Amino acid sequence: MEKIPNRKEIIDRRALVQAIAAIAETQSPAGFEFRRDLLGLLKKTLDDGNKVIETRFMQSSKGRAMMYAQCFLVDQLIRTIFDVATQYVYRLSNPTPEEKLSLVAVGGYGRGELAPYSDVDLLFLYPYKRTPWSEQVIEFVLYMLWDLGLKVGHSTRNVNECIRLAKKDTTIQTALLEARYVWGDQEMFREMYRKYMKEVVVGHSREFIEAKLQERKERHERFGNSRYLVEPNIKEGKGGLRDLQTLFWIAKFVHGTTDISKMVGLGVFTEKERRKLTKASNFLRSIRCHLHYLTCRPEERITFDVQTELANRLHYKDHAGSRGVERFMKHYYLVAKDVGDLTRIFCAKLEAEQQKKSRLAIPRLGLARRKLKGYIVEGGRINVAEEDDFKNDPVKMLEMFHLAQERELDVHPNALRLIRQDLRLINRGVRNNPTANRLFLDMMTSHKDPETTLRRLNEAGVFGKFIPDFGRVVAQMQHDMYHVYTVDEHTIRAIGIISQIERGMLKEDHPLSHNIMPKITSRNILYCAVLIHDIAKGRGGDHSILGAEVAMKLCPRLGLSPSETETVAWLVRHHLVFSSFAFKRDISDPKTVEDFVKIIQSPERLRLLLVLTVADIRAVGPNVWNGWKGQLLRELYYASENALTGGHISEGRGERAKHYQEELRSRLTNWQEQDINAHIDRFYQSYWIATSSDDRVSHAELMRKADKEGALFTVTSKSDPFRSITEVIIYTADHPGLFSRIAGAMSISGANIVDAKIHTTTDGMALDTFFIQDAQGQVYDQRGRMKKLRQAIEDTLKGTRKPHLELIDRRDSSLPSRTEVFTVQPTVILDNMASNTHTVIEVRGRDRPGLLAHLTRTLFSLSLSISSAHIATYGERAVDVFYVKDSFGLKITNKVKLANIEKKLLAALSDEQERQKKTAAAKKTASVGS
Repeated sequence: MEKIPNRKEIIDRRALVQAIAAIAETQSPAGFEFRRDLLGLLKKTLDDGNKVIETRFMQSSKGRAMMYAQCFLVDQLIRTIFDVATQYVYRLSNPTPEEKLSLVAVGGYGRGELAPYSDVDLLFLYPYKRTPWSEQVIEFVLYMLWDLGLKVGHSTRNVNECIRLAKKDTTIQTALLEARYVWGDQEMFREMYRKYMKEVVVGHSREFIEAKLQERKERHERFGNSRYLVEPNIKEGKGGLRDLQTLFWIAKFVHGTTDISKMVGLGVFTEKERRKLTKASNFLRSIRCHLHYLTCRPEERITFDVQTELANRLHYKDHAGSRGVERFMKHYYLVAKDVGDLTRIFCAKLEAEQQKKSRLAIPRLGLARRKLKGYIVEGGRINVAEEDDFKNDPVKMLEMFHLAQERELDVHPNALRLIRQDLRLINRGVRNNPTANRLFLDMMTSHKDPETTLRRLNEAGVFGKFIPDFGRVVAQMQHDMYHVYTVDEHTIRAIGIISQIERGMLKEDHPLSHNIMPKITSRNILYCAVLIHDIAKGRGGDHSILGAEVAMKLCPRLGLSPSETETVAWLVRHHLVFSSFAFKRDISDPKTVEDFVKIIQSPERLRLLLVLTVADIRAVGPNVWNGWKGQLLRELYYASENALTGGHISEGRGERAKHYQEELRSRLTNWQEQDINAHIDRFYQSYWIATSSDDRVSHAELMRKADKEGALFTVTSKSDPFRSITEVIIYTADHPGLFSRIAGAMSISGANIVDAKIHTTTDGMALDTFFIQDAQGQVYDQRGRMKKLRQAIEDTLKGTRKPHLELIDRRDSSLPSRTEVFTVQPTVILDNMASNTHTVIEVRGRDRPGLLAHLTRTLFSLSLSISSAHIATYGERAVDVFYVKDSFGLKITNKVKLANIEKKLLAALSDEQERQKKTAAAKKTASVGS
């Protein structure tokens, strides 16, 4: 380990030993008092040392120095405790050859990287077999360390066991590779390490490299398989510390060194790459140490609630157009990318060396070096023929990736290294080169996995250089809980989803998009729209409008015609419209389709916008898309397609209602005529317009059965896995506040309402349909849950349960710390233009348990009746839309009433009001108890 300045300030071992000797003079080492006083002394020493280390780190932010200092402190304590055990407590006057121990640091502790609150991994090494003495000493050391509050992982083995297990287990093999002598019998440690190198390491490089690379691949898959997650894991994530450690493990196993400078001498890295690797390592270590200190635990995820403080501690300031936290996270992603680049170069270099060593005199089929259109292909990788190929013709940077995609080849690390050196050559001339633009467009629209090719272009830095507007969003985080990836990664994934839909890989998930893709007249329009839809994020304005301006400049460069360019710009400008109408408006209301179609104007734009919307939502993150969103998009698509191809949106409501009534008559074949007439007369015109044919039949049967049985209320449910929805129908006597009470019952049962339809009959009954999901956005049909939900609804309707009171104290423990860092401005929008029959209220605010129940209770207090509700959450943001009427069944048009509604709903959105209610309830309980 590196030299640590002023070590005695951290721990003065000589003074500590003298203090222990003084205790031993007055107390028996075998007694309780000795151990008590010893532990107190050691605790103070550990606490004082930790304070010094933390103070130094906070002044310098040098993670490597902090970790070395932490190892030094623990080393000295372990040595002291071992000496106390062997010289005072279990002293041997005449030890046998078996009665010796070696204390060995392994894992992060072994390599000298002990972060705050991290585990101390120890190996107790003994000669042949354990003796009573060795067991007593090991127990004493461990209990002392545990009593000091250290988390100690330990193993106890002899030399031969270490070698035998290392041969079978890669984890043990890796742990021993980092083994470092701490104290005890040093010769025994040296014997173990000599045997380890001779029997485990020498001649087994290939197996170790393969095992470590497979381990890395599996780890990446477990932790999101992307270095561009907005809450990355700094230790295990892609481009994190574990990737660096993998590099050093392999280097030590193959070359016997972890010294980066020596790797330059071996030709693995250039001097520039060595500096980059050192900076990346120091940066990640520093973040990890700050993260542990900040959370007071070995936390490895850079979550939203710590990102701002980390940025402050590392001195990232706000700049015009970008916050300090965004600059910090962008730096993190770029460093993670560097780690990926450098580990790829290193592993490829080693792999090439291994192939060279094992290559037979006659080259194996498939690995032979061959020429391909001026490039060299070897081992499935494409490389340049000459080192100055890119300098002579920078367009070759794009051409090589195009050829790699076409022939399904990897790009050789040597070529990637040269590209990074020559990126500055991608200038205006290259960007305006017709061949270069054709190559890029071909790659993006290729049927051969454009996502992988674009990601490689991005990793190499070519993407952002060739399209500077895209370069502005590379590694740009989206600081909210909705988006999972950075803007560039989200865009590349969206393009990949378009390609998968087109190639039939997602036809079961997205049957409509799959079916309409062949009908789209210009694939280039769709792919370019996906490329540009978020390209203007982070510029301080409406990214849809700004993005459309980018489209007008970029698309002609890529070879699109003026009409194609105009369509791309239109798609970018309106890329959020489809989801806004589908998720926040009542699709059964003719005005919704009428307004939507006015924007869309053509069937081709409708097709393009649907597929773009599907890809955009699905690329947000792995758990954002679900079948219910797909169902809403399909409903709006079909209604709009009908209107655009000659259907009648505004056909008379009375005519349509009569048509649907006659349709119901034809399907209720087992009903008497007078019963059908009575049933039809029970509903207002709005019911017939807002329901489907199948729903009207099932409603009739349900109501007939319930009325016959004289049930006070009926609750039925059915789940549809394809739509990821559970439909709950409640038939009961209508009364004010019914919706709010049911919403509360569902909330306390863990059901999330995503949509609701409210119908009342002429004889005072309510037929309410709720569409619900579980917390993961899937059907709510696990065994026992629906039974509990029905019971909660029944208890609430009977008045034996008060959900709104239960919800005051209920909090989801996962929400507060991660959501408090976000400012969600409460907003209430009252719209009398979105519907001909209802006032539409859109409410936006911070999501929290019971919010919907609270909002609907507020609407009830305002004497408003809810006809439909449409619920959506975007991470920390809730967006709830209600179609309401006043107590006379009319729109609310009075300005004073509208202002009062806005005021009350804004108050309901306020967390402060919730806290006041909670305090009031607590005081009331206390007064009753007294």
